[in-house]
Amino acid sequence: MGSKRSMPTGGSTSRQPPRVEKPAADAVCSGIGIGGAQWTTLIDYPGVVAATLFTIGCNLRCPFCHNPELVDPERLTTAFDLPSIVERLQERVGFLDGVVITGGEPTIHPGLAAFAALLKDLGYLVKLDTNGTCPDVVRLLLQKGQVDYIAMDVKAPLERYAEITGIDVDVGAIERSIARIVKTAPEHEFRTTVAPTLDREDLLRIAELLRDAGARRYFLQPFRVPETGLLDATWTERTALSVEEIESAWSEVRTWFGGGGVRG
Repeated sequence: MGSKRSMPTGGSTSRQPPRVEKPAADAVCSGIGIGGAQWTTLIDYPGVVAATLFTIGCNLRCPFCHNPELVDPERLTTAFDLPSIVERLQERVGFLDGVVITGGEPTIHPGLAAFAALLKDLGYLVKLDTNGTCPDVVRLLLQKGQVDYIAMDVKAPLERYAEITGIDVDVGAIERSIARIVKTAPEHEFRTTVAPTLDREDLLRIAELLRDAGARRYFLQPFRVPETGLLDATWTERTALSVEEIESAWSEVRTWFGGGGVRG
């Protein structure tokens, strides 16, 4: 999870921020839980000054997850008051242009669509980070125009999903999400954290899957252990491909995509 930052005080706007009445905000916020917030980011939403909100809970159990307090709510010490977050976002209209909803896994929350609609009503661009396990939610959000950018994590080649995620995943759902995002998302990217046990051939198989689906952007992210630790502490000492090895793999597939690279 990103570090929580104090609210920026700079920036101004000549127009009055849209308002959402408190009862409406309360109703929306009852269906989604937030465990963290980063109030200004220049990197989470490409080309957009945004805030990032971290939802609580995930339906995967990737041992290398660097947000264990979001995946396992028993590790979470505090939760955010959603109506207060909405109020702060109302005040930041004109300073911020977008909101990133990440996790955890946002699509497991029944209130996600309503919350995204509220953000759109405030005039924000909305970026969703997802693991792609809930394609019907992704479809609904796109059909209603409630998200402007989707970033989907592709954890592993399809045949290794259960091993890498710690859950018996419906890989058909992963494929449907990829297809839906490629076909209908206004902007998209796919990305893979190169976790321990993933090798060069795994990365090439993932890239082939995405290429064949028509993906425009693909990013590879080196594995790092954050200060907060991992979901499974035993993975802390495991080694993963080096940045140089990842860059070598990327050089083999870079012509398959319109954009992407090794990030972070």
